[in-house]
Amino acid sequence: MNVTSATPQAVGQALRELRAEARASRGRIRLFLRHPASEFRRHAEQFGYPANVVVLIDMILLAVSVIAVFQRYSSGYFPSVLPMVALLLANLTGPLYVAFGLMPKPLVIAGFTMGAEAVFLAQPVPTDSAPFVLIAAAGEIAALGSLLVSVPVACAMIAELWFFHAIGHLDIGMPVWAFAVACGWMAGQMMNYQRRYLYQERENQAVRAVQAADDERRRIAREVHDVIAHSLSITLLHVTAARHALQTDRDVDEAVDALTDAERLGRQAMADIRRTVGLLGQQPSLQTPEPGLDDIPELIQDFVRAGMEIDFRMSGSAREVSAGVGLALYRICQESLANIAKHAPGAEARLRIEMSAREITLTVANPLPPGVLPRPGHGMGISGMQQRISLLGGTLSSAAEDDRWRVVARIPLSGQFECLASTAEEHVRTMLFSMIRKPAADGPRGEGER
Repeated sequence: MNVTSATPQAVGQALRELRAEARASRGRIRLFLRHPASEFRRHAEQFGYPANVVVLIDMILLAVSVIAVFQRYSSGYFPSVLPMVALLLANLTGPLYVAFGLMPKPLVIAGFTMGAEAVFLAQPVPTDSAPFVLIAAAGEIAALGSLLVSVPVACAMIAELWFFHAIGHLDIGMPVWAFAVACGWMAGQMMNYQRRYLYQERENQAVRAVQAADDERRRIAREVHDVIAHSLSITLLHVTAARHALQTDRDVDEAVDALTDAERLGRQAMADIRRTVGLLGQQPSLQTPEPGLDDIPELIQDFVRAGMEIDFRMSGSAREVSAGVGLALYRICQESLANIAKHAPGAEARLRIEMSAREITLTVANPLPPGVLPRPGHGMGISGMQQRISLLGGTLSSAAEDDRWRVVARIPLSGQFECLASTAEEHVRTMLFSMIRKPAADGPRGEGER
C-alpha cells in the first residue's frame, strides 16, 4: 500500500466533505434567518411534539441559565467567563441542530447540561437557580428518550447534585433537589407516554379509515352488482320475448312493447349505476331515495312483465321495518329473482315475506332445472346478500331442498338497532379522523351456480 499517495487522497476527501457540510450549514442558517417561524416549526416536528411545547422547554432552559449567570455576576464572579461557558453548553443543542442538522440525542443533551451544571456549581452562589437546568433537562430527556436512557440519566443528575452538595456548593437540602429532578423526569415521561399514545391512536385511526374505505368500496360493488344483474336479467327476458314475438306470431306491437320495457329498464339501470359510481367521486351528487320494502311489488312487476311467473305474498306489519332493513330485503329479492331468470329460465318463483314482532323472514324458492347439479356460488351474489344480512344481525341460507332452490333470510328486529348503532359509531369515528388529520376477480360460474 502506498501510504504517501493514499494519505493526500484521504485528506482531500475529508476537506471536500467539510466544505460541503459548511455550505449546507450556511444554507440552513440563511433559511432559518429568512423564515425563522416556519423553519423552527419544521424542526420541532422532528421531535414529535407541537412547536409550542418545544419552545416552552427551550425557553425554560434558557431562562434558568440566564438567571444563574446573573446570580454569579452579581455575586462577584465578574468578569469570569465560566457562567457564559455554562450558558452556552446548556443551550448548545438548538444552534447545532439549526446550523448543522444534528438531531439532539438524549445522551448528548445530558452531557451538555450536566457539563453546564458542573461549570455553574464550580462558582457557588446563595439560593442558586442552576440546579433547575438539570430539572428541565431531565424532563426533556424523559420526553425524548426511553426508560433505559432517561432513568440512568436522572440518577446521574441527582448524583452530580449530591456531589456538589457534599462539598458545600449547594445551600439547600439535597432531598429537595432530588425530588425536583424526579418531578421533572416524571413530567417528561408523561409527555413521552402521551406522544406514544397519540402515535398509536393515529395508527389505529388510519387502520379504521382504510377499513371504512374498503367497506364502502365493497358496498358500492354490491350495489353495482345488484343493479347490473337485475337490469340485464330483465332486459334479456324482454329482448327474448320480442324475438319470439317477431319469429312466431309476427306481432310487432308485442315486440315493440317488450323492447320499450327493455329500454326503460336499461335507462333506469344506467341512472342507478351513475348514482352509485358517483359516490366514488369527490363532488357532491344528487341523492335519490334508496329502494325499500314498498318498492318490492314494483320490482316483481318488472320481472312479471318480462315473462317470469312469480307467486308473491307478504304478511305482517311493515311499521317496524327500518330503511336499512327494507333496502336489504329489496336487494335480496332483486338478486334472487335475477338468479332465477339467469339459471332457471321459465321456472316459477315463489316469494314470501313474513313480518312478525321479533323477526322478518324472506323466502325465495324455485324448481331446479332438470339435469342441473346445484353448486353453491362464490361470486358477489350470495356473498353480497350474506354481508347485507350480517350487518343487520341476521342469517342467510341458500341450498337445494326437494328439487327446489331455496334462499331464506332471517333478520331479527330486536338486534338491528344495535348493529346500526355500532355501524353509525364507526362512521362517526371515521368522520372525526378525517376532520383532524389529513381484488379478487370472480371466476366464471357454471349453470346452476348461484
